[in-house]
Amino acid sequence: MLYALLSLLLLPLIALAADLPALTGRVVDNAGIIDAATKTALTQKLAAFEAKGSDQIVVATIPSLDGEEIEPYANRLFRFWKLGQAKENNGVLLLVAPNDRKMRIEVGYGLEGTLTDLHTKLIIENDMVPAFKAGDFSGGISKAVDDMVMVLEGNPEELEARGERNQQAPFNADNLFFAIFISIWAIIFFGSIAASILPPIFGQKIGPGRYRWLGMTFEPSRRSSSDSSGGGWSSGGGGWSSGSSGGGFSGGGGSSGGGGSSGSW
Repeated sequence: MLYALLSLLLLPLIALAADLPALTGRVVDNAGIIDAATKTALTQKLAAFEAKGSDQIVVATIPSLDGEEIEPYANRLFRFWKLGQAKENNGVLLLVAPNDRKMRIEVGYGLEGTLTDLHTKLIIENDMVPAFKAGDFSGGISKAVDDMVMVLEGNPEELEARGERNQQAPFNADNLFFAIFISIWAIIFFGSIAASILPPIFGQKIGPGRYRWLGMTFEPSRRSSSDSSGGGWSSGGGGWSSGSSGGGFSGGGGSSGGGGSSGSW
């Protein structure tokens, strides 16, 4: 009876785990978005990288997350595949779900201090998102792998510098128009207030309600509905204007605590 009850309780979890794909190589392209040449090149590159220092990177694509958020899915897949070495926890999973337009880089415990959340965020935003938007999945994934290898080999400076350059906002005509509109409005609004208050204080009185200041004649007490500036002053002389695959591959047994970054396109 107890066994049957436990089976019923664990059945959803077992079914959930069964949805995870098998680890068949360093590149598991179940979504079919990586071309054959790129897949071969990535497999060779990742094998050479792991042989050099034992850090392990695996690329995985799945058609859809079936409603699950990508963060828990990536963490489950990472642990299911036991990426990285058991004592080092030095695995990295790059996961892409094209039908959901989402990607994630999941980092093992042992590499979180080297391949930081900032680095994975920069890789996703600067390498993967632009390429994916252009339909170049192979190129985006390949570039992301290159940058992860570069950082893990101790050379994050280029990635960080590139990220700083890309953070500079591009020219935007709408933003420029908005800034000019606000500036003109502020000049007119505050200018009219200043024209009403400052001449009586700093100017020279030349008549009832009339003042000479900064080479112009002001009449602060005079209001005219036809005055487009709304300030109630008139200029005299000069004026002012506002118009100016590797078979037999397996994970070593590491784990991840959720380090890394996610993105979408």
